[in-house]
Amino acid sequence: MSAPGGIAATAIDAALVLVAGLCLLCGYRVIRGPTVPDRVVALDAIATNVVAIAVLFAIKTDRGLFVTVSLVLAIIGFLSTVTVAKYVTEGDIITRWGEP
Repeated sequence: MSAPGGIAATAIDAALVLVAGLCLLCGYRVIRGPTVPDRVVALDAIATNVVAIAVLFAIKTDRGLFVTVSLVLAIIGFLSTVTVAKYVTEGDIITRWGEP
């Protein structure tokens, strides 16, 4: 399979620029977010955008390795978001047996 050309390559380039811009906007929300949940959601959006960048780069360069990298990043992003959300809501990440 070969890398896309013509209109598809232009669309991928435009999508890469758009997603990179969205990462910058989310980074602003992480820094200036009024509440902790706003910052957590912005970090999750950045993780999702990084996955999108990896997939778009895989399509552009015709390298399947980046699809695998994007899957690993998606799993890590999901687990970290769940962990931070649990910490923000409960104040503790690890629950111990026998404690209420």
